[in-house]
Amino acid sequence: MSNTKKHNWKDKLYEIIYEADTPAGKLFDVVLLIFILASIALVMLESVSWIDAKYHNLLYIGEWIVTILFSIEYIARIITVKKPTKYIFSFYGIVDFLSTIPMYLSFFFVGGHALVALRALRLLRVFRILKLARYLGASNQLASAIKASRAKISVFLFAVIIASIIFGTLMYLVEGEENGFTNIPKSVYWCIVTLTTVGFGDITPQTPLGQFIASAIMVLGYGIIAVPTGIVSAEYTRSANKEDEENNGKPEKVHLNSQSCQNCLSTSHKDKAEYCYNCGHNLHIE
Repeated sequence: MSNTKKHNWKDKLYEIIYEADTPAGKLFDVVLLIFILASIALVMLESVSWIDAKYHNLLYIGEWIVTILFSIEYIARIITVKKPTKYIFSFYGIVDFLSTIPMYLSFFFVGGHALVALRALRLLRVFRILKLARYLGASNQLASAIKASRAKISVFLFAVIIASIIFGTLMYLVEGEENGFTNIPKSVYWCIVTLTTVGFGDITPQTPLGQFIASAIMVLGYGIIAVPTGIVSAEYTRSANKEDEENNGKPEKVHLNSQSCQNCLSTSHKDKAEYCYNCGHNLHIE
């Protein structure tokens, strides 16, 4: 009887933490989101010198409250899954660990408190809290388009690097050290900044010929920005058209839910799925 109660307690806690389809799960996600935003706000406020000087003790107490709550959540996530290492060494498990441990390290290492800024990594969990699984199909399609375009993009980037070295060397010869182009690497840096239309302004050409070359690089930069976008867009359109043809113009809509496998923590299962697509474990807690 005690084992049954223990498993029921763990199963109920698992549903609250890892699922968002139940009222308790939705409430947990909302509360967690509030504390994540509060945690980031504390980090940002602490970085403002006059606010930290005036409210340091209050901010410090707030940091510990948030850290303790996140620590409890981290432990709860570990004890409710059947294979704790799956969560501990998962992407979100590592993020949770790195964003929680700095406050404890401040007890043992001088200056460890500065690592509290790592808590900003908690923002990554917002993607899971908001259950963005509905956008996974589009993101996978975009990733496939980028992967299919990698050869063309690589050739394009190689051409840009060559052009930057050539123009950077040319500007070094034209402008010289007296105008800020003290060496070729720095001139190449200026060329990349100009070619990407960033334009920091820390180095500027002074001679008429140098200004003419800079103008040509600026105009060229607008065309360069459009090239990778066009490559990926064309591949994305080609992939979408191919998918439509394979589905006779009527692509099947796959609805995903927030069900999470208690055994391997896989998510994005289809609606009404009985078993995990990754490990075959029963998705419904008995």
